[in-house]
Amino acid sequence: MPISRAIALLGMSLVAQANALGSPPDVQVCIACHGAKGEGTLQGPMLAGLSELYISAQIENFIAGRRSNAVMSAVAQGYSDVKLRNQVAGYFAGQGTTPTLHLRGEQIEPTLASQLYYQGDLGRDLPACYSCHGPSAIGTGPFPRLAGQQAAYLKEQLMAWKNRQRSGDPDDMMGNIARKLSTDEIDVLSGYLSGIR
Repeated sequence: MPISRAIALLGMSLVAQANALGSPPDVQVCIACHGAKGEGTLQGPMLAGLSELYISAQIENFIAGRRSNAVMSAVAQGYSDVKLRNQVAGYFAGQGTTPTLHLRGEQIEPTLASQLYYQGDLGRDLPACYSCHGPSAIGTGPFPRLAGQQAAYLKEQLMAWKNRQRSGDPDDMMGNIARKLSTDEIDVLSGYLSGIR
């Protein structure tokens, strides 16, 4: 069976699953890559629990060309209507589970990744990730949830900022941070964040 046919059948199967689960019609184009409840798949990152503001802003970034992905750039065009975009963003924002919250001082095992996340590196003018993404990495408002996101996706995005292939964040804040991280630090940080449940 040709790969394109297999992908089409998978997409139809996922849409049928979404219909069975009662997903709204406007989100059904999203579920092939992001899962029926936005839980993420091998094709796309987790959307469940990201804030409505963040999801909507990222769709706008794809529409405006500040982010580039062949599939998402095309799909985003279908959500140029702000009302529709906000409905879809609201649906996925509401699918997150309530996380176990941790306080900054609760980290027991000091690793490179946990030190970067909770303390940053003042010598390199590198702020602690928790300053924006929160002590449990669940994000809020314009700052996305990182906890439980696929490590490969997190790494890909940090590398895109590092290599100036992604923009759309205020004052290139994430670009400035990512360019201060080594590739090894990006690897361990991505794995660490992916493991937070």
